[in-house]
Amino acid sequence: MIIGVVLVIALAISLIIVIKSANVFVDNLVEIGGAFGISEIILGVTASAIGTSLPEFGSAVIASLSQSTEIGVGCVIGSNIWNIAGILGLSAIMAGNIGVGSANFRRDFTAPLLTGIVLILFMFLGSIGRFAAFVMILLYLVYFWSLIKAQKDYNRKHEENGGRRKLDPRIVLFAFFGFAGLVVGCRILVYTAVELARIFGVPEMIMGLFTLAIGTSIPEFVVTLSSAIKGLHHLSIGTVLGSNTFNILIGIGVPALIKPIPVDPLALNLDAPVMIMVTILLLLLIRRGEMKLKRSGGIILFTVYLVYAFIRLNGVGYV
Repeated sequence: MIIGVVLVIALAISLIIVIKSANVFVDNLVEIGGAFGISEIILGVTASAIGTSLPEFGSAVIASLSQSTEIGVGCVIGSNIWNIAGILGLSAIMAGNIGVGSANFRRDFTAPLLTGIVLILFMFLGSIGRFAAFVMILLYLVYFWSLIKAQKDYNRKHEENGGRRKLDPRIVLFAFFGFAGLVVGCRILVYTAVELARIFGVPEMIMGLFTLAIGTSIPEFVVTLSSAIKGLHHLSIGTVLGSNTFNILIGIGVPALIKPIPVDPLALNLDAPVMIMVTILLLLLIRRGEMKLKRSGGIILFTVYLVYAFIRLNGVGYV
């Protein structure tokens, strides 16, 4: 009983740390981007996306090193579904809408969709081996090169419109501490949530598929929601799309270099197709909303996640 109370208090404190750290990180990240002439969307799909994806990446690598490779894949796929249907859905509901720039629409939405399809194709082979790992990592390098090229085009326009702002070293320090607080706070948050789940008798399968996947995506959630509320829509949606691309190509690619990853038939037949489906659904909702994910679209996405969770937990005999 005492342990449970301590965990609840730790959970509340870590949540406050995460929310505050996310605000500091987002505000200063935008300032750094302005100083270096980096566009908001590029910041989202690179620095913010990679930074907030470290928990999923770390979980996948640790799972591979501990011979539990299936857990790593489940965490990545589960996180990607939650990122779109849960995080963007809730963020749109709370913020009212999330706008998308038409100039980057095709590139940034094509990347997570194609990487999801590539993952499914390799999953059909029965395991994700080193050849698949090399292909995935190479694809990410190509994607990253396209971002650098887009940034150069942005810099030319940016310099024509007045040049870059001066960078205050304190901004870099604040951004670092904001991100550090985000990592530490999320680690405590995930630990306390898992321990509370064990105390209340939640099955390990459910913990792995949902508690770990959602828990490791907390950085994306707080950064995306904070950005959406502040009106930094490109940073908000860029964080999720960039994170999903990074999660698959690097989050699965690097662990597959360490050890081939066997494929769970249920992940191939249900989880991966749902990941593709919610990505396509997001595209359709944004086009229908005139390049905005509106509150109604957010409700649809989050409802889809709840239906998926219900089917996954009740329709396959795990409960």
